[in-house]
Amino acid sequence: MTAQFYLVALALTGLWGLVEQFNVPSVSVYAQTIPDRKGDADQLSRLGNDQYQTSKFEAALQSYQQALTIYLEIRDRRGEEWMTGSLGRTYNSLGKYGKAIGYLQQSLELAREIKDRLGEEQWIGNLGISYKNLGKYDKAIEYYLQSLVIARAIEDRQGEEKWLGSLGFAYDALGKYDKAIEYYLQSLAIAREIKDFYGEGQLLGNLGVAYHGLGKYYKSINYQLQYLAIARKIKDRFGEMQALHNLGYAYLNLHQDREAMIYLQQALAIARDIGDLNTERYLLGSIGQVLSNQQEIELAILFYKQAVNIREVIRKDIRKLDKDVQKSYLDTVEDNYRNLAELLLKRNRIYEAQQVLDLLKVEELSDYLRTVRGNSITEKGTAYRRPEEIFIALSLELDSLQKRKLKNQLTDTEQQRLNQLIQFEQEQNKQFTAFLKSDAVQSLVKELRRTEEQQNLDVKNFRNLRTDILAKHPNAVLLYPLILDNSLELILITAKTPPIHHSIPIKGEKVNQEIMDFRSGLRDVSSQDVKESAQNLYDLLIKPLELELNQLKIDTIVYAPDGQLRYIPLASLYDGKQWLIEKYRIDNITSESLTKFNKTPIATPHIFAGAFGSKEKDGFIGLPSTLVEVKKIADRFTNTNTVVESAFTKTVTENNANSYTILHLATHGHLSSEKPEDSFILFGDGQKATLSDIGYWTLTNVDLVVLSACESGLGSKLDNGIEVLGLGYQMQAAGARGVISSLWQVSDEGTQALMDAFYAELKKSDVTLSEALRMAQVKMIHSNFSHPFYWSAFILIGNGL
Repeated sequence: MTAQFYLVALALTGLWGLVEQFNVPSVSVYAQTIPDRKGDADQLSRLGNDQYQTSKFEAALQSYQQALTIYLEIRDRRGEEWMTGSLGRTYNSLGKYGKAIGYLQQSLELAREIKDRLGEEQWIGNLGISYKNLGKYDKAIEYYLQSLVIARAIEDRQGEEKWLGSLGFAYDALGKYDKAIEYYLQSLAIAREIKDFYGEGQLLGNLGVAYHGLGKYYKSINYQLQYLAIARKIKDRFGEMQALHNLGYAYLNLHQDREAMIYLQQALAIARDIGDLNTERYLLGSIGQVLSNQQEIELAILFYKQAVNIREVIRKDIRKLDKDVQKSYLDTVEDNYRNLAELLLKRNRIYEAQQVLDLLKVEELSDYLRTVRGNSITEKGTAYRRPEEIFIALSLELDSLQKRKLKNQLTDTEQQRLNQLIQFEQEQNKQFTAFLKSDAVQSLVKELRRTEEQQNLDVKNFRNLRTDILAKHPNAVLLYPLILDNSLELILITAKTPPIHHSIPIKGEKVNQEIMDFRSGLRDVSSQDVKESAQNLYDLLIKPLELELNQLKIDTIVYAPDGQLRYIPLASLYDGKQWLIEKYRIDNITSESLTKFNKTPIATPHIFAGAFGSKEKDGFIGLPSTLVEVKKIADRFTNTNTVVESAFTKTVTENNANSYTILHLATHGHLSSEKPEDSFILFGDGQKATLSDIGYWTLTNVDLVVLSACESGLGSKLDNGIEVLGLGYQMQAAGARGVISSLWQVSDEGTQALMDAFYAELKKSDVTLSEALRMAQVKMIHSNFSHPFYWSAFILIGNGL
C-alpha cells in the first residue's frame, strides 16, 4: 500500500463533504407579489435539498429543475441563482462535471449580476470542486483562492475555514505537503475560533495525513490521536474509524506491528458496525500486511482474500461511491491482489493464485476504464477453503459477543465462550491479537498447512479451466506471468497436468529494464542486436517452461501478460534458433473471466473495410497504403463493403458494424495510458470514436475487429500497459470475438504486406484467427520484412482459438 490512499481517503471525508453542502438561503422574502407560485418553488427547493442530502440525486435534479422553472416564470433572480447552483452541485455528485461547470457558471453570473457576494463565493468554490473532481488541482486552487478572498471580504469565517481547508487538500493531492500543512493550520485556527469541532477534527486528521506524506510518522500519530479524541467526544464514528485506521497505518510504516494491529482491529470493528465496506476492505488488507510481516502466511492469505472479495462486491456498485473516494479506491486496491497472489504462490496454492491473477486483470481494466463491472464469475471473488470459512465464522462470533458484553447482555454460557475465544484476555486492545493466537484459530492454521499439497489436486471450489477452455483445446495452455519486487512468477495451466509454477529470482526493476531494452530494439528496424534482447526475455518467460511445453506437444499459448510485459509481443521472443511465433499460436487475453471462449465463429467472412486514405486531416498524416490495403481485401473477398476517405465516417461505421463478421479499420488510432477518455479511433471525415463511444457499439455478430494503422494499441507513455488491452476489452464488451491491434507505428508498406498475408490465410477453410495471424507473421519473417519491427507489432486480443 502507498500513503496516497490515506491522503485522499481521509481528506475527502467530513470537512470536504461540507464544502459541497452549502446552505441554500431562504427565498421566501423575494417576489412576494406571487406568493402561491413562490411557495410552490420554495417547497420544491426544500424537497430537492432533502433528496440531495439522502443521495437521491436524480430525484433532486427533478425537484430543482421544477423549482427553477417557477422562479424563472415569476422572475425571482435569487431563486434562479440558487436553483441553478443546486443543479450544478447535484451534477457534481453524479460525476457529470461538464454539466456541473455549465450550471455553476450560470449561477455565478447571476450572483454577480444581483451582487450576491455570498452566492458568488459559493459558486466559485464549487467550480473549484468540479475541477478538483476532474483531477485538475491547479485549476481548483485558482477558484479556491478567489472564494477565499471573497469570504474574507464579507467576513464569512465559516467559508474562510472551508476554502483554506480545500486549498490544503488540493496541495495535499499534488504532493506539496508543506504547502498543504500551511493552509490546514490556518483553517484549523479558524475552526477552533468558531468552535467547529467537526471541522477541527477533520483538519487535525488531514494534518496527520500530510505529515505522513512527508514520512514524519510520529508527528502524524500525534495529530491522529488529537483527531481521535475529538471524534470520540462528538461521537463521530466515521471520524473515529478514520483516525484509528490512519494510526494503524502510521505504525505499520514504522514496522511496529503490534501497535498497528491494535488500531487496525479497532477500526475494523467500527467499519463493520457502520457498514462501511470500502474502509473495511482497506483495513482487511492492512491487517493482512501486518500478518504477512509476522510470517503468519495462512492468516494473511485469509485477510487478503476477504479484502479482495469485498472489492468484488463493491465493483458492482462502484458508481455509488463518491468520485474522489472511487478514484483513490481504484488507484490503490490492486496491491491486495498482488500481495495475495504472491503469498498463495509461496504456499504453492496455484489454482487459487491463478484465480486471483485473473481477478487482478479485471481490476486493472476497471481501474483504467472505470466501467468494468465483471460478471457472474468475478462477482464471486476468490473461494474460501473450509478452515478459512470456519475462521471467518469465529471472528464474527467474537465480534458479536464483545458487543453484547458491552451492553451487559451476555449469558454465563456466552461469557465462557467469549473467554475461550480470547484466551481469557480482558484488555480490549489485546483481544484480537489473543484471538489470532487462540487454540481454535491455530488449529485452523495447522489444517490449512496440512491440506496445502492436496489443494492443487482438488478443483471443486474453483472454476474448472479444463472444462471451459482446455478440454476444447487440449494443445493449448494458459500462461500467467506476475512481476513482483523480487521475482518473476510463472503459472501455466494445462489440460493434462496439475498447474505448473516456476519462480525466477529477479528484481522486478530488472525485468522492466529488459522489457524496455527489447522494446527499443523492436521499434528500431536498423537494430542488429534485437535477437539478444529477445533471447534474454525468452530465457525468463519461456525457457523455464520448455520441458512441459514440449512434452505436452503444446501449439497454442493463451497469454495474460502482466504490467509492462503488455508492451512487447510474446511472438517476438527468440530461443536462439527460432522466433516464438514460428512454434506457437499466441492469443492475448484481457482476463480469462472476461474472454468469451465459447462463442461460435461465423463461418463466411463478410467484411466492412474503411480507410483513412491519403488526405491529411486535423494534423494526422495521410495513410496512402491503406487504400491499397482495403482494395486487396475487397478483391479477395467479394462480400466486402469498402468505404474510404470522407465516406469513411463514424456514423456509417456504427450503423454498419454489426452487419459484418469482420470490421477492418485502416486508420489512425490512439490510446492514452493517462486519460482513457482521450483515446480514440479517427475516421476519414476527421470525426473520432472515443473509448467511451466504442463501449456503446453493438458488435455481437463480429468475429474480428482489425485496427491496422499506427499505434492503435499504445499511447505515448509507458505505464502498467493496461491501455494495450483496454481497446480490445471495449470491443469484446461490445460483442466482438477478437481484436487485432498494433503496439507501435509500423510502416505503411509493412502493414499492407502483413494484412495481405493475413487475409490470404483467412481465406483458407477452417483456419482460426490466431493461426491466420501466425502464418502471416511467419511469411513476413521469410520476406523482405524479416525484422520483428514489421511483423510482431500486431497482436491478437480475445478468443482467436
